[in-house]
Amino acid sequence: MLICGSYAHNNLCFILMSELFFCKMWYAALVRFIRRRLVLGIIFASSLTYCIVSFLREGNSRNMMYQEIMIERKPFVWRTLQEHKGGNDTITCRNSVQGKLFLVDDRGYICHRTDVMKNGCCDPLSDLSHRYNCESCQDNHCCIVYEHCVSCCLEPSKRDLLELVLSKLSAEENVLFRTLTDDYELCLTKCRTSSHSVLHENSYKDPTHKHCFGHEPPRSRTPD
Repeated sequence: MLICGSYAHNNLCFILMSELFFCKMWYAALVRFIRRRLVLGIIFASSLTYCIVSFLREGNSRNMMYQEIMIERKPFVWRTLQEHKGGNDTITCRNSVQGKLFLVDDRGYICHRTDVMKNGCCDPLSDLSHRYNCESCQDNHCCIVYEHCVSCCLEPSKRDLLELVLSKLSAEENVLFRTLTDDYELCLTKCRTSSHSVLHENSYKDPTHKHCFGHEPPRSRTPD
């Protein structure tokens, strides 16, 4: 501690105390700066570590989800290879329901709405009922009429094509297709217009043949 006496000593003492005061201020400021930088560095490092860990966990969760989807997926029942025994009164059919004029049942019959029987099946004896109808479909398996697409898709000879379609599903498509249990549900789903049929937001690659069940997208064509 400085002991000040005379005037000269007082001046010298004042100068020394001032320098000591400024030194302490700079030292305190430096300590605060270092502490602040250290705290900010710790916060940044912690945040970066959290982001990396979260990203890795999300990636693992997605992989586990896709693996579970593949495990939970049920084996397909190829109904088109099974013979429907018995009369029409002993079986029941699922049909496409939403068609305004025509329906297609799970046996591959397409018929007029008025020819649908009480059991949900198309009447095979009706002149307007046709099985495995590919009338409006092209060789790339894209059709004008949705019901034609489904009916043609159910033809037994298309099984190899459908198996190829299933083998080429992406992980995202597996999320959609995992609940399907047979080829009828597969054909109903595939024949609906999808992103593969869309050229732009409100236009199709082929405005007419936009219902496809194969693995090839529709051919690009502008409307007339």
